[in-house]
Amino acid sequence: MTVLVTGASGLLGASVARVLVARGESVRTFQRRPSGVAGVVDAAGSLIDPRAVAAAVDGVDAVVHLAAKVSLAGDPAEFERVNVGGTRTLLDAAERAGVRRFVQVSSPSVAHAGDSLVGVGAGVADPAAARGEYARTKAASELLALGRDVPPDRASLFPRDRGPDRPEQRRSTSATGLGVVAVRPHIVWGPGDTQLVERVIDRASSGRLPLLGHGAALIDTTYLDNAADGIVAALDRLADRPEAVRGRAYVLTNGEPRPVADLLAGICRAAGVEPPRWRVPAGLARTAGGLIETVWRVRPGTDEPPMTRFLAEQLSTAHWFDQRSTRADLWWRPAVSIDEGFRRLAAHYGGTAR
Repeated sequence: MTVLVTGASGLLGASVARVLVARGESVRTFQRRPSGVAGVVDAAGSLIDPRAVAAAVDGVDAVVHLAAKVSLAGDPAEFERVNVGGTRTLLDAAERAGVRRFVQVSSPSVAHAGDSLVGVGAGVADPAAARGEYARTKAASELLALGRDVPPDRASLFPRDRGPDRPEQRRSTSATGLGVVAVRPHIVWGPGDTQLVERVIDRASSGRLPLLGHGAALIDTTYLDNAADGIVAALDRLADRPEAVRGRAYVLTNGEPRPVADLLAGICRAAGVEPPRWRVPAGLARTAGGLIETVWRVRPGTDEPPMTRFLAEQLSTAHWFDQRSTRADLWWRPAVSIDEGFRRLAAHYGGTAR
């Protein structure tokens, strides 16, 4: 099998590519810079370049799509161009090339409207209710991908594809067409993670990391190796159990919800820094986050904003998920526990796991 992995210069994309290489697949990667993954063939390019995308999918059997614009803030048009337009371009090219399997790597934020999520399933992606441009455009791109492979009885859940310069259309599933499944890994972390782990460490070491509210909200996370294995499991199920997974979305987590204060403390101790002690009322943080977002649109900084409304909600509301259908349908279970993940993090950073 030849598999194209987009976004393999990122931590999770690289991990997925390594899992596939380790089991003997032929792996091609597609992103703007070299992936750094041994044993793959890198194809450089951008999702918004149709020619580069067409060349990348030529001759492949399956696609795992992770590439996206990931940020707490930024130009809405750029999010739309990369996350929605780029996904549409990739899907079109994959269909023309005869690709049979397509894994859309999404995010639970596509179905999160700011309230607590307690023991829920995947839910339907909702761009109108999603918080922030990243979540909104990932929701739209997930619906776009799943809409290419949706059984007739679920067709009303997916909007018609109104791409640029194309008539309104809906593709229906067929035994010989493109099989699509969406996987939503939740808060992926591990050694080398710059999106969460290293930002937590940096802010905690400089005293800029507060707890919002009491820090007691229960949050699911996913250790890096588990996320990569779950994505590959979804790819496999498209081959051997397509009737069970095609056109569906699955949230992927360790299934071990912990209080947010405990998670932050575990990351900090693994790096040998003091966990956060000071607190900010959750409501105040949400208000401040909204104000910062407004300022950032006018005068963006050089890094991520220190707080956004979405981030404040993520750090102060519960979000953990029912994993029964994920594990049953994907034939997958996490191999690395949260505590073992902290031990691996400590081995990497030189701290302690307690």
